[in-house]
Amino acid sequence: MERGRSGALAEINEDSVRPSIELLQTVLSMRGSLPEQHTEKLRRIARRITDELAKKLATRLSAALVGLSTPRPTRRPNRRLDLRRTISANLRTARTNEDGQIQLVPDQLYFRTPSRRTMDWHVIFVVDVSGSMEPSVIYSALTAAIFSALPALSVTFLAFSTEVIDFTSHVEDPLAMLMEVQVGGGTIISLGLAAARTRLKVPSRTIVLLVTDFEEGLSVASLINEVQALVDTGAKVLGLAALSDDGKPRYHTGIAAQVAGCGMPVAALSPLELARWVGDQIR
Repeated sequence: MERGRSGALAEINEDSVRPSIELLQTVLSMRGSLPEQHTEKLRRIARRITDELAKKLATRLSAALVGLSTPRPTRRPNRRLDLRRTISANLRTARTNEDGQIQLVPDQLYFRTPSRRTMDWHVIFVVDVSGSMEPSVIYSALTAAIFSALPALSVTFLAFSTEVIDFTSHVEDPLAMLMEVQVGGGTIISLGLAAARTRLKVPSRTIVLLVTDFEEGLSVASLINEVQALVDTGAKVLGLAALSDDGKPRYHTGIAAQVAGCGMPVAALSPLELARWVGDQIR
């Protein structure tokens, strides 16, 4: 398969496939070039790999996202009484009745906020899909899907090369997104950032994650202007030179330094490190 021999696909037992980012890259590279009879099997293999990778990644990220996936206490009355918090806060009112039973007379009631998607924070992924970024594109899709499952977050996913495509409707299904994303072509980072700025609703509660190698293919001045405009809105911004487990970025250090000088920190992170960073910004 790695050599482009599509016939090898027919020999694969999809139930025994060992999921890996590298294998998913190989499988995705074959989409659009297979005969019709192999396309469905390719999708089934890709689905199994993607689901397994997402499950493992979610397990690893869960500790870093504690507190974002559960309802939070509130004093605003609703039907979901937080019994543990209410008892803990009102122990001083406990008294013993004549029959020996302990009675609590709470003067402070705590409730749980409903776990609904009236999102408190908005995370915007702005992902460079030029050829050198494929591993980071895959990790971005998987991480965005995990973030989108959290009641505290809403997620927008913008893919860019020389144009911008909004994949937000696919964010909960990373395979559907990856099957449609066309990796390759040039890079105009300023377009992606401009699109992200139009999606801002409450900048102070928005996190913009730019995933790129900073190889700007048009105007560096336009890129710097867009970074500055985005930072000036008050949104939290982070440039990711790589989003992968190996954390070995290849990027334009000069342009990255200019962006950092405008107030957008630049780092190469694993998904776990990114989850911790996002969690720290929100808590």
